[in-house]
Amino acid sequence: MAFFSKHERNNDSLTRDYDTILKEAALLTTFTGILFGYLLNISVTALNELNYAERITLVLALFSITIAASLFVMPVVYHHIQFPYSNLEKFKIRAHRFILFGLLPTALTLYLGVILAFSPIVGIYALIIAGLPFSLVAILYRLRK
Repeated sequence: MAFFSKHERNNDSLTRDYDTILKEAALLTTFTGILFGYLLNISVTALNELNYAERITLVLALFSITIAASLFVMPVVYHHIQFPYSNLEKFKIRAHRFILFGLLPTALTLYLGVILAFSPIVGIYALIIAGLPFSLVAILYRLRK
């Protein structure tokens, strides 16, 4: 590594930082795209089998996953609009915000999806059951070392 100039090492670090952020955004966009497709398939094929509350839940889930997918794709869009950067930190901060803001509607969609899955089986108790995985993750997060 000693034979590389400082400029070459900085460029390598810059490329790695861009690459990491854009790969994370691509992974999250893929996940939300698959979840969106699944929910859209339900809305097309099983809409007549759903009661009114389940239809509303499905519509809310579709809206929230659409928002999440849009936020997760924004670092890539922002990258292409702003490239080349004069300030990588500004890009990293904005990309981080897009991803963080996308996590909220993604969590809402997952919650609503679990409600949709369990409501035919346990009725109104699905609202409580859907929160259990999130509670478990929160507890495990707090217990981490």
